[in-house]
Amino acid sequence: MNYQLLMDEVINKIKDCKTKPTLLLHACCAPCSSYVLEYLTKYFKITILYYNPNIYPEEEFDKRYNELDKLIKEMPSCSDVDLVNVGYRNSDFEDAIDGLRDELEGGKRCFKCYELRLRESVIYAKNHNFDYFTTTLSISPYKNAIKLNEIGELLEKEYNVKYLHADFKKKNGYKRSIELSKVYNLYRQDYCGCVYSKKKNK
Repeated sequence: MNYQLLMDEVINKIKDCKTKPTLLLHACCAPCSSYVLEYLTKYFKITILYYNPNIYPEEEFDKRYNELDKLIKEMPSCSDVDLVNVGYRNSDFEDAIDGLRDELEGGKRCFKCYELRLRESVIYAKNHNFDYFTTTLSISPYKNAIKLNEIGELLEKEYNVKYLHADFKKKNGYKRSIELSKVYNLYRQDYCGCVYSKKKNK
């Protein structure tokens, strides 16, 4: 499945709309968000949901949020982007991955983490009447875009909110995110976020 083509089909349909549809964008950090925002703000009215209970420790959570806030304030295309931080809820993550802590990085534990964050996003989107929801996570070469989109499709059916298919690595998206990180002098973390990925990176 070419998820970039699916997203392009949606964008082509809304290009001629007089008003932009609303998009609830789950974001994990500023570097991953940079290209996604540059790309999508032309077509959607975006609110970013910063819900990342996997991140450890809390100081790291705050640091990534502050970098995201800085990016939105400095990036010209983000003048009307809103940012919502639901706070540090690491227990959500620990509860979700119970029994999976010893799984290999990139496996079942990570898939459960994807679902946790996307489910919170679609619930927020449902409760606030957003037209679409999606996540920046697929821009990372370490994230499974197929699994992310499968989860998004299931949640679309469950909550009746349209999921915007995406594989933001396409069109050199990851490369562009690195370029933009340099432009805005963004902090680029060296581990995904959870304590288990941090241990693996040592």
